[in-house]
Amino acid sequence: MAGVRLMLNTPRSLRGMVTAPHHLAAQAGLDILKDGGNAVEAAVAVAATLAVVYPHMTGIGGDGFWLVHEPDGSVWAIDACGGAAHAADLSLYDGLEAIPWRGSLAANTVAGTVSGWQLALQKSGGTLPLGRLLRDAIGHAERGMVVSRGGAEIAASKGAELRAQPGGYAANFEPDARPLREGEVLRQPLLGATLTALAEQGLESFYTGPLGARIAADLAAVGSPVTASDFVSHKATLVEPLSVGIRGAKLYNLTPPTQGLAALLILALFDRLEAGEAESFTHIHGLVEATKQAFRVRDRHVGDPAYMEIDPQALLDDTAALDGMAAQIDPTRAAPWPHPPALGDTTWFAAADAEGRVVSCIQSTYFEFGSGIVLPETGIVWQNRGSSFRLAPDGWNALKPGRKPFHTLNPALARFDDGRVMAYGTMGGEGQPQTQAAIFSRYARYGVPLQEAVTRPRWLLGRTWGETSTSLKIEDRFSPEAIRALRNAGHDVEMMAPFTATMGHAGAIVRHTDGVLEGATDPRSDGMVASW
Repeated sequence: MAGVRLMLNTPRSLRGMVTAPHHLAAQAGLDILKDGGNAVEAAVAVAATLAVVYPHMTGIGGDGFWLVHEPDGSVWAIDACGGAAHAADLSLYDGLEAIPWRGSLAANTVAGTVSGWQLALQKSGGTLPLGRLLRDAIGHAERGMVVSRGGAEIAASKGAELRAQPGGYAANFEPDARPLREGEVLRQPLLGATLTALAEQGLESFYTGPLGARIAADLAAVGSPVTASDFVSHKATLVEPLSVGIRGAKLYNLTPPTQGLAALLILALFDRLEAGEAESFTHIHGLVEATKQAFRVRDRHVGDPAYMEIDPQALLDDTAALDGMAAQIDPTRAAPWPHPPALGDTTWFAAADAEGRVVSCIQSTYFEFGSGIVLPETGIVWQNRGSSFRLAPDGWNALKPGRKPFHTLNPALARFDDGRVMAYGTMGGEGQPQTQAAIFSRYARYGVPLQEAVTRPRWLLGRTWGETSTSLKIEDRFSPEAIRALRNAGHDVEMMAPFTATMGHAGAIVRHTDGVLEGATDPRSDGMVASW
């Protein structure tokens, strides 16, 4: 059953399923499954299509991370994060207190996304030609796609600062010398040509060969410190995913430099708490306070693993340490906040195939349209992930050539004791692990149907993209009793619209032991579940 928008409430025996935050991307992935591709190949098609139809959220100029559950029960992960340019040292930012969020100095890291596609395809043993995987993305770039409401709103609100950046933002995204409006058609011929070159020359050509040279020249033209030598030295890597056991399931997430550790800590700590019904005070308060504990660990320790002083898996395996963290949570009072926030725009998506493979994948350019730089000859939106580096000689996330920046990105997987496999995730920077926790706890602990678990109101502690406050943001569909109890406990509650994109664009796929697939997508997004 393909093209089901917003919900697929009844599990069905299906050959494959895709969920993505844009319906054209979900359809592209589904068509790969129909053509005999596996879930990894479908995910590459989704990723490439999102780079075209969701350019404000993601692109081939960003980074990506993969979690894949194989039919035999094994789980593997890919870190496709690019490091800082060799020329990106402290002297480059003399006189500045922080790296700018936009512009050439923000475009200071290699883009790892495409290398992640390449490694995932090599690992999964797919058979479809690369040209087939990128076909729909190329078509949407060349022929055009209809601008969504969310895309139009971001283009309008961010247009002035984006036009001020070097490169080709206005030429690519404002062909009529104004932001595109909802319902208008966006064509990206330069990006289409770049994707065509990838299809013809191979994904490695992004980093080497004629295409890599063109991209490096494009970056030099806009003043980025990233050079051809940085591209040649970059490689995506297979990593052992982090994991933690809770009652009834084993949870998986990505290793640093992602915040996967925080996502797993939240659910591991909440598993140790007494909590009432879903959406009750004890449910929300328990997860919010577990988030504070997890973020304190994250913000002291998590970054490029080559520079970390703790072993994240050892912490997850230390039941006494987890018990101690959970014991610090007051069941009736909110702990002091705020804490330094982590921002970012993202796209999460998932695919499952007939063989039993389940993919959870996430990619991003960090801010809306990343650094704001659109490369003038190749049409690539380049990320600003490296703007999160600290301008300090050492310490947490300090800028060093080749160092990987801290990442909010983290795709999630769970394997239940009864054999079910769940892929779940969201965009939303600081909100990613919080939304994961809300969706997973509803589905796994409280038995809420999967689509309802995504659709129900959400909360977000702290600041995320488009917001400046660090309050506990609550969609106004929660009960007045729960909101009153949260305020009485000392939470700084800020009411939000009933379905706000501030809460991210989430989704999930569950594969049941009899092969039945169940999917959900977020009514806050432009996405759908596509199944066959």
